Amino acid sequence: MSSLTEFAGKSLVSVAKGGLDLGKLEDEAEKQEQQKQANDHKELTGKIKTSLAERVKEVRVTNRLTDSPACLVSEEHDIGGNMARMLKAAGQKTPSTLPILEINPNHPVVMRLKEEEKYFDDWAAVLFDQALLAEGGQLDDPAGFVKRVNHLMLEMRAG
Repeated sequence: MSSLTEFAGKSLVSVAKGGLDLGKLEDEAEKQEQQKQANDHKELTGKIKTSLAERVKEVRVTNRLTDSPACLVSEEHDIGGNMARMLKAAGQKTPSTLPILEINPNHPVVMRLKEEEKYFDDWAAVLFDQALLAEGGQLDDPAGFVKRVNHLMLEMRAG
């Protein structure tokens, strides 16, 4: 779709880009609520960023998600995950860029993560890996992902 930039006089913008402006679709109350959510979760996003420091450029709250706890997006001028995978499959080099992790503050997983202390890093890593899988990406360490999920499931059962 990168070659099609306009349709019926409307600019087409990728939802996988972090700079997507939904402002025209939101009223002032929704914008204020989103800002409040971002402020309320500032500590959590900072903690996730620290935990995933080598894997993400930024962590931020989003209002674009309804059912998912998180998604990965790229900066407006960075190469997207899907394009990077296509170039890699074609044997081309891709610039190394880190994605932005956007979290849904109303999702139960994110609410659980906000309260987590003991296994925070594991929960953050699983959240990132789920977002990567949902985007169509491949895990760097599938065995590590399975191990973390199994460990957390056992802890939930025991706790």
